[in-house]
Amino acid sequence: MGLTIGVDIGGTKIAAGVVDEDGSILETCKVPTPATPEAVVDAIADAVRKVSTGHEVDAVGIGAAGYVDDKRATVLFAPNINWRHEALKDKVEQRVGLSVIVENDANAAAWGEYRFGAGQGHDDVVCITLGTGLGGGIIIGGKLHRGRFGVAGEFGHVRMVPDGLLCGCGSQGCWEQYASGRALVRYAKQRAAATPENAELLLSLGDGDPDTIEGKHVSEAARGGDPVAIDSFRELARWAGAGLADLASLFDPSAFIVGGGVSDEGELVLDPIRKSFRRWLVGGQYRPHAQVLAAQLGGKAGLVGAADLARQG
Repeated sequence: MGLTIGVDIGGTKIAAGVVDEDGSILETCKVPTPATPEAVVDAIADAVRKVSTGHEVDAVGIGAAGYVDDKRATVLFAPNINWRHEALKDKVEQRVGLSVIVENDANAAAWGEYRFGAGQGHDDVVCITLGTGLGGGIIIGGKLHRGRFGVAGEFGHVRMVPDGLLCGCGSQGCWEQYASGRALVRYAKQRAAATPENAELLLSLGDGDPDTIEGKHVSEAARGGDPVAIDSFRELARWAGAGLADLASLFDPSAFIVGGGVSDEGELVLDPIRKSFRRWLVGGQYRPHAQVLAAQLGGKAGLVGAADLARQG
């Protein structure tokens, strides 16, 4: 195959892009994400038609936040869009007249990083995305590991703390409640309320009330040396690194790739993640250590990965 289209479904916008065999995006377009499930399907088709104008396109790959079946055809469960057993592949194919595959968005991003980003040169890679929640993807022997039913890699809902914090999935103690953008903000709010004298910069970025702290405030304050903001990143990193140590016991990859919005802070979060990983890695003093790398493709990873998966067939 030559050119393919990748589609990344976000909470506020749907991005589509024409991608070549080298992972380069030749053209993109964005459309708003509608409020109803059926309207989202129409919007995806609209974005594909817009971006494909003037290009010979062979197939379409769609990255969707949710559980995708083993045939890469049906979204079994997507809580943010309210899809339940949504036959997305068939519906989009009928609208655009192209072959379509559907993949979990974190899997698509992991594949993008493996093929064209930080994972190049590695055959065994585990990716995690530290965003609002926590997602991930697994590459074993150069192949995306989806599991028997297509829903492997849902790392965010591994229970780290028995009877811990309530998660949006309905369980308690899930990893993403301790290592995600939401967790970072919660840490900052709690610490700023307890020791406001150590959070002067952080509080000044809002209206002085800890309850109004947002993720962007924590990042900016940490870059400015605010003790509470820095400590909040360290707490997130402690949980993230401990989780990676558990994943090393399961998959033994040569590299972990850390992406998502939180990872945009670079070594501010990656260095303490590496330290926590080494601290909690079982038998770490006797075994080789996987590299912990920053993702390279940023917000393009899912789109590029979905397009390349469509090319793979």
